[in-house]
Amino acid sequence: MEPVVVLALVAALVVVFLVASSVRIVPQARRYNVERFGRYRRTLQPGLNLLLPVADRINTKLDVREQVYSSDPRPVITEDNLVVNIDTVLYYQITDPRAAAYEVADYLQAIDQLTVTTLRNVIGSMDLEETLTSREEINSRLRAVLDDATGKWGIRVNRVEIKAIDPPHTIKEAMEKQMRAERDKRAAILHAEGERQAKILTAEGTKQKDILEAQGTQQAMILRADGEAKAVELVFQAVHRNNADAKILAYKYLETLPHLANSDNNTFWVIPGELTEAIRTVTTAFGDRPAAQPEEAADAGADHTSAEGGTPELDVGWSASLDAAAAADEAGRQAAAAVSDAKAEAEAAKSPQTPRRGQAAGGS
Repeated sequence: MEPVVVLALVAALVVVFLVASSVRIVPQARRYNVERFGRYRRTLQPGLNLLLPVADRINTKLDVREQVYSSDPRPVITEDNLVVNIDTVLYYQITDPRAAAYEVADYLQAIDQLTVTTLRNVIGSMDLEETLTSREEINSRLRAVLDDATGKWGIRVNRVEIKAIDPPHTIKEAMEKQMRAERDKRAAILHAEGERQAKILTAEGTKQKDILEAQGTQQAMILRADGEAKAVELVFQAVHRNNADAKILAYKYLETLPHLANSDNNTFWVIPGELTEAIRTVTTAFGDRPAAQPEEAADAGADHTSAEGGTPELDVGWSASLDAAAAADEAGRQAAAAVSDAKAEAEAAKSPQTPRRGQAAGGS
């Protein structure tokens, strides 16, 4: 019985081995290439698969998901004979597991070498400035070349990106100086533009201020002139309406002289020639003695002119040496005296029993 048990156990083990070797479970996104007696038979799909024991074996296991391959920095010479180190990143995907396993020995190494040679051809036709600013063009040209070459290997290149472009150290320093100079230039231009705009705005503000001040002064002068014109018109109408005589006009004439002396600009002012005549008119109108006859005044003026050599002069009290303030004070005093005499005459006219000053003087 013992040999029979041993044989049964051996047979059971053989069956388990055969079953285990004939059943394969393939995970998702994986592909297995199966060879039968060393010849490619088929590619196992995800799920449960049966194989022929001993005859079939799995040669390669491939991942059909999109994968990323980053190459090491490679030196590349530009058109202007500068050596730059360029890193690339490759995104690829296996579309045909059989071709990827049997058409190329090592597809990653093949893709890397193809990327380097294509990159040298592309960069060799560009200078450094164009290389730094034409990454999209370089990527598209690399992808076109790699996709065309790797199609027969069962690989599709989805994207190729330039990860870094590292120029020499001296070129970096020159580029930094150039960038610094460009920034200084832009800063100086912006500063000058700001000062220009500030000066323009200041000038425009000053211009608007001057215009507004001039318009305000103009309006003020117009209003002041209108007010003065209306005041003169009202005074003129009042004088003509009340039928004022020469006495009142002469008095008002003298009344304005102190205002001239009290003004701010009183260093020099001209005494009109009619001043003595106005004072004489007021004194004659309100005084005791009658006014001189015109003929006598003319004779006196002629004698005075002939005595002095033909040049008419003012009286001693009103000589040219009398200053403006003294003349104004004198005119004010005489005007006040004339007003007092006028008041006294008015009171005497109201009281008939009180004799006038002229009659009292005549009687005495």
